[in-house]
Amino acid sequence: MRSFSEIDTAVKRASKGIGFSWGISEEVGKNIRLLEMFGLPGLKNLNQYYKILKEKKFQNLTLVSKENSSKIPYCPIIAGINFLDQVNNLEELEEIKFDNLGFPILFIPFVSRASEIIGKRIFLTIDEKEFLLNFNQSIYSNYLSSDVLEKSDQIKIKFIENKNMFSETEWQELYKLSEDTFVEETDKLKQNAAGAGLTDND
Repeated sequence: MRSFSEIDTAVKRASKGIGFSWGISEEVGKNIRLLEMFGLPGLKNLNQYYKILKEKKFQNLTLVSKENSSKIPYCPIIAGINFLDQVNNLEELEEIKFDNLGFPILFIPFVSRASEIIGKRIFLTIDEKEFLLNFNQSIYSNYLSSDVLEKSDQIKIKFIENKNMFSETEWQELYKLSEDTFVEETDKLKQNAAGAGLTDND
């Protein structure tokens, strides 16, 4: 089995070899490493994408808006990089749509990393496939295939507002149990606390 470090390095060099800048290549290396760690077929999709990249034209999306549509499939790498760069402004939109994005699996890690940047979960759908991106720590999905996914008709992105999954009553009940571990403060504890008894000679 190849290590994640090997995958990162090989992908970075291959991306430079196909014509991307070193900066973009480093981003792609990180992304494929993430996909493989999360159990998604990153390297397989990237390999197929690079096989056809010089023969088939893909559209570069530089400015991401609420509705993004193109007759020519969007490049998932350029679209992903610009989504990541612009996410602090994009999170103000309730939903973002991409029509005709090529090799959408390669777009997922950019959205996952964006989730960490803005500190919000992001719900991503690729046609009927669902992905919940959790602060770049995990991906929950109903998509378990290891096949290459060459295109998507529509991608939707929704930013999920942070909220607790428990009620205030449940919090208070649990917190009350935690109070049994509290130690009542005494004069002796104050004297033995960190820094106690030190003399400042300055």
